[in-house]
Amino acid sequence: MTDATGLEPTEIRGATLLPARREDIELHTADGLTLVGELALPADRDPVATLVTLHPLPTAGGFMDSHIIRKAAARLPALADLAVLRFNTRGTSSPRGTSEGAFGEGVTEEADVAAAMAFVAERGLPNPWIVGWSFGTELALKYGRDHDIRGMVLLSPPLHRATEDEVRAWRDDPRPVIALIPEHDDFLRPAEAAQRFAVAPNIRLIPVAEGKHLWVGEKQTSRVLSEIVAAVNPSALPLPTVWPAA
Repeated sequence: MTDATGLEPTEIRGATLLPARREDIELHTADGLTLVGELALPADRDPVATLVTLHPLPTAGGFMDSHIIRKAAARLPALADLAVLRFNTRGTSSPRGTSEGAFGEGVTEEADVAAAMAFVAERGLPNPWIVGWSFGTELALKYGRDHDIRGMVLLSPPLHRATEDEVRAWRDDPRPVIALIPEHDDFLRPAEAAQRFAVAPNIRLIPVAEGKHLWVGEKQTSRVLSEIVAAVNPSALPLPTVWPAA
């Protein structure tokens, strides 16, 4: 059965790329590096909010195309009216290209986060949220407080590089921070996460049954994207499972 546009709805799956305005962009850091990335905007309207995505560990294969981040950019401009900014941190490569510099163990990447937030401000992108995954959560916890964001969503936080003091610093911050903790995470599972995040009890922990660190499979992908939208633009829920949406 076709919809009003004459198109037959198709199921949204792993490789689905929904309509959006997509632009290759560059970010420029305070220490003189050029980082490569992409901005995806809703195809025919202004975004209601912006996701600034921070990818997993580049030395373990993380980059701007890591699947949850790629699927957020592929789907959420159309499904939830969100702008999605994704980029390679310093020294990281993807089909988009290679960002200048070298991996900085989460230290020099402070300038990468600042460059992304400066781009958001320059473009006038609305209501920015940081969405970090794995290593990206470390950057979010360490440096997110310094920027004009509405909140953060943390996916599979390992708490390897973010110190207890850096987590505690969020304790009195009024901006919402939501952390999705996979039941079968390789690094930080729900019981330990409850202990490690206890220094900032305002951070909302969401244990995800059957979840794993890499969120493999459409079921886990849908859960993660739905939790992001629940935080950032809940009026867009539930996310459609077919396109064009009814």
